[in-house]
Amino acid sequence: MTISTTVGGFILTDEKDASRYTLTRDGQLVSVLDYRDDGRTIALTRAFTIPSFRGHGYAATMVEGVVADLERRHDRKVDPVCWYVSDWFAAHPEQRSLLRTR
Repeated sequence: MTISTTVGGFILTDEKDASRYTLTRDGQLVSVLDYRDDGRTIALTRAFTIPSFRGHGYAATMVEGVVADLERRHDRKVDPVCWYVSDWFAAHPEQRSLLRTR
């Protein structure tokens, strides 16, 4: 099952069967964010941008879209396993309420 939304001119898709979000533009894969979901917490495990698209802030666009999706759903806490996602949350303390507490 997949669910897509539009984020800043991109298509953000939650590919639940593959446990990943994808960011595409004009049918081209730009970035991927892998996750593990246990029903209570979603661990964001790896952000990856296709090398030819790096340096344009697409990973940030991806994380912003994923965080917005999770905030809308309001049914999961986030465990930012990936260093990039962790750094993103550190730069956006207003989103701290989404983080899983240990």
